[in-house]
Amino acid sequence: MSSKELTEQILKKNSFLCVGLDVDIDRIPTYLLSEDDPIFAFNKAIIDATNRFCVAYKPNIAFYEANGVEGWKALEKTINYIHDEFPEMYTIADAKRGDIGNTSRMYAKTFLNDLGFDSVTVAPYMGKDSVEPFLEIENRHAILLALTSNEGSADFQTQKIDGEELYKKVIRTSKTWENAERLMYVVGATRAEYLKEIREIIPENFLLVPGVGAQGGKLEDVCKYGMTKDVGLLVNSSRKIIYASESSNFDEIAGAKAEVLQQQMAEELRQL
Repeated sequence: MSSKELTEQILKKNSFLCVGLDVDIDRIPTYLLSEDDPIFAFNKAIIDATNRFCVAYKPNIAFYEANGVEGWKALEKTINYIHDEFPEMYTIADAKRGDIGNTSRMYAKTFLNDLGFDSVTVAPYMGKDSVEPFLEIENRHAILLALTSNEGSADFQTQKIDGEELYKKVIRTSKTWENAERLMYVVGATRAEYLKEIREIIPENFLLVPGVGAQGGKLEDVCKYGMTKDVGLLVNSSRKIIYASESSNFDEIAGAKAEVLQQQMAEELRQL
C-alpha cells in the first residue's frame, strides 16, 4: 500500500489508529487456551471487533517468535486473515530488524514479500546498506527507529554529536538513502515535544507513534506537533486495547476502547 492509499483510508475511516497485536499467551483469556491455535483465535476476535475503528495492525514479532513454530504459524494465519477479510488494512511487521545488506535483504523478503506486510520496523544503527534492502520493494515501507519512548533511549538517541542530537542526524542522513521516500519513522508519543523539530526535517513522511495510552502519551500533543496537511500519522495502541479485559467478552471491550480512540482522532481530523 502506498502512502497516498494509506492517507485515503485514514480520511475514509476518520481514524489513524494502529492496533498492536502483541499477544502474550499468559495474558489472553484462559478459555482460549483450549483452541487449536489460541494466539490466532485471540487475534481474530480482536480484529473482528476493532477493524471498523482502525486503519492498521502491527503484530510485534517477538511475541510470535517466543512461541516457536506454532507462533510463526499463528502470525501467518493472522496476516492472511487480514489480507483476505480486510484488504484495505495497512500492516506493520514490528520486527526491528537491520543487518548487513544480504541479511537485511532476506529479512525484507520474509516480511514484505513472503508474508506480505506493507512495512517493517528497522533499526538504523548499521547504516544505509542495512536499511536500503527494505526500500527496494515498490509500495512497501521501512519504518526507521528514530526517537523511541523507552527509558534507555537517552543512552544514545538524544546525545549530541557536533551540537546535534543523534536521532536528528539519523533522520537527516536517512533522507539521502536510495528510495528514501519509502521511509516512515518511529517517534514515541512520550517524546511529543520533539515532534515539531522532527517535522522540520521530515515534513511529509509518515510517523508511527507508539506510547499513547499505557505509556502515558497524549493524543492531542502528538497531533499538535506531528500532524501534517495529509495527516502523516499512525498512532499505535496495544495493551490499552487488546488487554482491556480478560473476560469472555474481551473482544467487545477491546472494540469499545478502539472506538473511543477513533472518535478522538476524528475530532483531531476535523481540525485539518
